[in-house]
Parts: sequence; structure tokens; C-alpha cells
Amino acid sequence: MTTGVAVGLVDGVLFDVDDTLVDTRGAFAKALTAVAVEYLPHVPVDRYGELLDHWRSDPGGHYRRYTRGETDHLTQRRLRADLLHRTFGGEPVTEDSFVAWDGLFWGTFERSWHAFDDALRALSTLRAAGVAVGVVTNAAVTLQERKLRSARLGGLPVLVGVDTLGFGKPAPEVFVQGARLLGTDPARTAYVGDEPDVDARAAHDAGLVGVWLDRPGTRRTHERPVDADAMRADGLRVIAGLDELPEALAVRR
Repeated sequence: MTTGVAVGLVDGVLFDVDDTLVDTRGAFAKALTAVAVEYLPHVPVDRYGELLDHWRSDPGGHYRRYTRGETDHLTQRRLRADLLHRTFGGEPVTEDSFVAWDGLFWGTFERSWHAFDDALRALSTLRAAGVAVGVVTNAAVTLQERKLRSARLGGLPVLVGVDTLGFGKPAPEVFVQGARLLGTDPARTAYVGDEPDVDARAAHDAGLVGVWLDRPGTRRTHERPVDADAMRADGLRVIAGLDELPEALAVRR
């Protein structure tokens, strides 16, 4: 068990990274704008939001295959790039042309990593209360460590990535392994993420305290309507920002 003081409902909190601690949606928007200007100049600016929705929704299921351990990170990104171009009337993205495409996309994406304003405040409050904190993510550990450092959230341990077990969320083993490495009982460990099913409900089903971070205006357009009251009735917590997290978990300094 963690050596921290047991406070409130939990002894530990595990966080998702993308769109939970780091504004990955905003970074993708900037990267896709750069791609549109260079490769899809016929797409009007007022449709750039559609490019972002397409990328985040992963209609080809390529990122999901990556999280199941069925493909590698670079391949899934190339296939998503090609599908994006085909969907919006661009030239196909081949293995050769992808090198330059990805240099623009990924370079812009990395330069745009920023933490949400409430991330550091929430982490500081939890740590001050003696609650252990860590990360469980569906991306590679080294990538997320670099992202957190760039977003000035370094020092937050990435305990489980998609490369740790060879697969990612929503598999229950991922959450249980995160709690084990954090040193806390899963039943006394919360998991906080922006996806209601892959994060909050999957963590709840794995025996953790599931917390859905429902930031206003950030839901993916492909997601089915979510009944927040029904989630609460099932024992999950629903918050609109990380400043609400300590109260949702009854954490006090």
C-alpha cells in the first residue's frame, strides 16, 4: 500500500493523459491545420473542425487496433493520414510521401503540447493530501513521459502504457496493473479520464473508482449520447474539470 495518508474515498489516483491532463485535442487541431494548409488547400477553413473530428473519431479503427497490440504506432498514423486525405479529397498518403507529411504533422503536434490549467492544481492538492498519483495511458510510456515533461507536468510517473502489457484500455488488467504499481488497492484507487466508456466505466468495471472528466465542449462527435445521471447512478463520478476532482473523491488536505 502507499505510504501516503488515507484520505476520503481513495489512497491513489491514476490519470489518463490525452485530453485529461494535456490538451491533446488543441494540439491535434494545430497539427491538422498545418496539414490542411500544405496538403488539403481546397478544404475551406470553416471545415477544419471536420478534419479534427475525423482524426479524433478514428473511423478506420486504426488507433484502436494499435491499443489492442495489432499494429505499431507509426503504421496506424500513416493509415489514418491516408484515410483523412481520401475522405477530404486529397492525394493518397503512401509510405514515401508519409515521411514529409508526418514531419509536418508530428512536429507541429509536439510543439503544441500544453497542460490544462487545472491539471497542476489537482495534482498538487492530491499530493498535499497524501494521495499517490500516477498515469495509465493508451500510448507508449516514453511518448507520454516526453509529453508530460513538455507540458511541465514532469515527475508524474507513467506506470502503464500500451507497450507495458502489449495492449491497452479498456482491458481490466491495465487498470489493475496501474493500481498495483502505484501501490494501492484497486478499490481505493480512482481512474480519471475523458472517455466515458474506455476510461471511467472500464475502470469501474475493473474494480476501481471510475471518474469521467466531461470537459464542456470537448466530447468527440462520434460518441453516442452519454447519460451522466445514469453513470452516477451506477457509482461513477462525473466532473466538468479537474478542480472538482478532490471534492468528488472527498479528498481534503
